[in-house]
Amino acid sequence: MTTGMRKQRRWTFGAPLLAIALAALPFTSSVHALATTDAATTAPQNDDSEQFDARAVRRELDNFQAAQISLRQAMTIAERLHAGSTTADISFDGGSEPAVFRVKTVQRDRVWRQTINAATGRVIDAEAALPLTELDTEDRGNLVVLRALRHRLADAVSVAERATSGKAISGGLMRERGRLNFVIVVVAGSDLKQVILEPPGARLR
Repeated sequence: MTTGMRKQRRWTFGAPLLAIALAALPFTSSVHALATTDAATTAPQNDDSEQFDARAVRRELDNFQAAQISLRQAMTIAERLHAGSTTADISFDGGSEPAVFRVKTVQRDRVWRQTINAATGRVIDAEAALPLTELDTEDRGNLVVLRALRHRLADAVSVAERATSGKAISGGLMRERGRLNFVIVVVAGSDLKQVILEPPGARLR
């Protein structure tokens, strides 16, 4: 994947949505919580492929629990690489060797992608910047709004972790009814919970 539409797809933003049904989560915060999702209550277990997927998720979670670097620490490491940058998307990848956090940050009119070793915090891969103009219209619009917000993805991660008493495994952006939301997936005990947060001033332009 090097040019054109393939390159755009490679840089697609958005945290993976690990479940469907939503349940309300009220809590006090400057970032408004819209909903959480409990993956354990929605994942069907009625065929071999779904059971295989459940085992794969369990392995991923075990690797995540063993990581020495937290998601928030990985965000800080990535953002320090480029002054004034902010994280737009981050996810844990326990299937790679070593396990890593994959981070996309935005700085002015450019997007950077970094890979952070989850055991040591060392940057093991950093790609050249991609101009915002090479992203598709939706991703570009999301990042324009993100840069204008007072709250950052790191703030949403903190809120989600406090609300669920868990550790964030991924975070990103999602459009919902003309607004930009933060989507955080948290490991809470043996469960996955998805928290959707709406920061003030997040209406898309």
